[in-house]
Amino acid sequence: MTSGADLFVVCKQCGSEVSPYITECPYCGHRLRRRAPKLPRAHAPTRSPRRRAGISALLRRSKPAARTGGAPARGRSRVSRWEDDRPYATIVLVAAGAVSWIVFHAEPSIYPHMAIIGPLGGDWWKLFTSEFAYAYGFYAFLALVTVALFGWLLEQRHGPAVVVALFFGGGATGALAACAVYSVPLANGGNAAALALLAAWAAQDLRAARTGAYYEGDLLGVAAIAALLLALPFARVFSEASWLAGVVGAAFGLVVGLGLDRTAEARA
Repeated sequence: MTSGADLFVVCKQCGSEVSPYITECPYCGHRLRRRAPKLPRAHAPTRSPRRRAGISALLRRSKPAARTGGAPARGRSRVSRWEDDRPYATIVLVAAGAVSWIVFHAEPSIYPHMAIIGPLGGDWWKLFTSEFAYAYGFYAFLALVTVALFGWLLEQRHGPAVVVALFFGGGATGALAACAVYSVPLANGGNAAALALLAAWAAQDLRAARTGAYYEGDLLGVAAIAALLLALPFARVFSEASWLAGVVGAAFGLVVGLGLDRTAEARA
């Protein structure tokens, strides 16, 4: 008779019981092993270890495990404390963007004091306030939905400090690049910040896909969202957004995401 130890293994990060034939925990995304063991099945066709799932699977992978009344697992990591909390940092960032859009339409004179319209001069704070400067509703909706989705996923994995650092770091880096290249820069809204969060989240799956390892993220869906954010500035009505800022923000997020993934793997 098969023993219980053969049926599951315990994730060291979230304490959930998962299948011994997977490389990542479906609840917290923690890397359990480098490669999945081969299934002892005869007459089964060989298949590629890589697999793509939909956005729903991506959400399920980051969904925290249900709370239990017992003691936490012995091998549980300290990072897992974020799994029991709501993504407060992401909520604040999205709410700030939505409120700013409403305020700008109620009082348009405030917009130039937060947006980057021309050289910065001494207004360095605009590098951090321009992420909340939206003039058009569709742009605000798309950017804030992206921030909400990938900010939440990252906050469940790494905590709120990483989300805030990526948001303002990617946004400010992208805006600074636009100011350095263009004589009259326009780099407003959260496309660079949103792309930084998106790229940081996708870094783990991109690295797994490159090595041929198993991954559950929908890289095609992520690429479609990124392409839409990068294409917005080319529409004349959304000229407040900068494609250069978006590219630099995505590069910033990818570098940080790869660093976080390697650090987490070294600690595992």
